[in-house]
Amino acid sequence: MESVLRATYGYLFLVFMVRVVGRRPGKQMTPFEFVLIFFIGGLMLTAMVGDEASFTNALIQIMTIAFLHSCLAWLRTRSSRFAVITDGTPLVLWRQKKPSVEIVEGSRMSVDDIMASARDSGLKDLDHVEYAILERNGQITIIPRPPA
Repeated sequence: MESVLRATYGYLFLVFMVRVVGRRPGKQMTPFEFVLIFFIGGLMLTAMVGDEASFTNALIQIMTIAFLHSCLAWLRTRSSRFAVITDGTPLVLWRQKKPSVEIVEGSRMSVDDIMASARDSGLKDLDHVEYAILERNGQITIIPRPPA
């Protein structure tokens, strides 16, 4: 019964902490925020199933991580340089009918990934793409060519 209570309390605590830290829709989350969620979940899991780990210790660790994340989020809003370091910058993958080869390869992507995003945007081929931009959250934004 103790494990059920620990799991229930842990779940409710995590829901509360995610609400305190802030939220964004899944497609808008940065890789930094995904790491935060998995890290906090791992701390709680260790406290729930581990024999040696203190449940109270795990809660304190999670609150510490949440506080640090809030501080980093605050710093990102105050300093554009810090935001670039933590979140990166948008990258132009496709410009005026041709790929930016170094950027595409450096991002471990392919022209097929750009084409898939173009299809998602309702375009049938890459001739209709003016720009394809890899956003900081990992999503590809397609800017269509203006009609001729």
